[in-house]
Amino acid sequence: MLRIGSGAGFSGDRIEPAEVLLKNADLDYLVLECLAERTIALAQQRKIHEQSGGYDPLLEKRIKRLLPLLLENKVRLLTNMGAANPIAAARKVLKIAQELNFSCTVAAVVGDDVLDQIDLNSVPWEGNCLIAEFGPIISANAYMGIDAILPALESEADIIITGRVADPSLFLAPQVHHFGWSREDYNKLGQGLITGHLLECSSQISGGYFADGHKKEVPDLANIGFPYAAIDEDGRSVITKVEGTGGLIDLRTVKEQLLYEVHDPAEYLTPDVTVDFSTVQLKEINNNQVEVVNGGGKACPQSLKVSVGYHAGFLGEGEISYAGSNALARAELAAEILKERLLDDFPDLRIDFIGLSSVHRTHFNGPEPYEVRLRVAGYHSSKETASLIGEEVEALYLNGPAAGGGARKKVTESIGVLSTLIDRKKVKPEIYLLGTEKGS
Repeated sequence: MLRIGSGAGFSGDRIEPAEVLLKNADLDYLVLECLAERTIALAQQRKIHEQSGGYDPLLEKRIKRLLPLLLENKVRLLTNMGAANPIAAARKVLKIAQELNFSCTVAAVVGDDVLDQIDLNSVPWEGNCLIAEFGPIISANAYMGIDAILPALESEADIIITGRVADPSLFLAPQVHHFGWSREDYNKLGQGLITGHLLECSSQISGGYFADGHKKEVPDLANIGFPYAAIDEDGRSVITKVEGTGGLIDLRTVKEQLLYEVHDPAEYLTPDVTVDFSTVQLKEINNNQVEVVNGGGKACPQSLKVSVGYHAGFLGEGEISYAGSNALARAELAAEILKERLLDDFPDLRIDFIGLSSVHRTHFNGPEPYEVRLRVAGYHSSKETASLIGEEVEALYLNGPAAGGGARKKVTESIGVLSTLIDRKKVKPEIYLLGTEKGS
């Protein structure tokens, strides 16, 4: 049996549950899935400003806490925390190992950066104009699969750090490596990728995000446990969590995660295999244990998805609160003032009455609110112009309705994300192996 744990499901995930897994789950592998379309674009932005940066901002904190447990328990780590700079991330890990007086080897997987190879004069999935017309292009990262990871696993590196690979590929690669599955055994690859898909979002399968008050109750959410899978050579897996941790794993949570971000359940496209979710069979075999079998698949597509990041200008924001009698009317008056002063520069100006219309974009009839938080936001190519929004909101202290308070303002450089395809033959993964000795 192969045991793979999910130690993170996004960049800002908790670290403690990964420690619990390393101490109690008898793992072979721990996977930290910390990358998304937005996070890799932001990482590319950081790399532009600092060439030695561009990896996950929590890399150092995670590795300092997890490395001793990884080495003590002989658990190999796979993670995409390399983001836009896997080699720099690997060097950072080795530096941490040296500081902690450990020896380890780290493999950095690169090759997903295809900025020089994409067609900027093509139309992306998200729009009707050319990619180049959205704004200055800063990044293009292809979703690599297990072909990029397997050579690193064969190197026997303790830690493998990638950039953009498909999330479930991080979980499929150890299965193919461990069991020696053929790259043409599509049913096993499909089943293995389904296990990866179920694990990739950490606690989302053990009750996090599933929880919905009294409608869908989840015990001890404050101490929710992250999942791991016990997998046999045929790909059959049992999804479970460490006994005594919070949350729950049952047919409901597994079914929700199974269908998460799936466009066509019968033909789920990945870099490794076209997966068939429609044949999957699930069975609760014990408390917090769900068996997953009978996933299927067929040959992988000849193209890989590419996430393209572009400079989308600057987001100017401002907020101010109105409380007491007539709060809504005063907030609406403030909004009219801001529209008159800002619409010429911000034709798409967004105005929210938080707690009233900021989510559903409409005001449901009800009692007059006692307090309203007014938020105003808009994009502009000029940072200086974007700052006008916050300045105008702050000016309402004396130049607007009575008793406004708690104003704040902010300008943020914004990165937009587009999607396109690239011929997989153009993507050339490479492995860099780095190592250190104790105290060296």
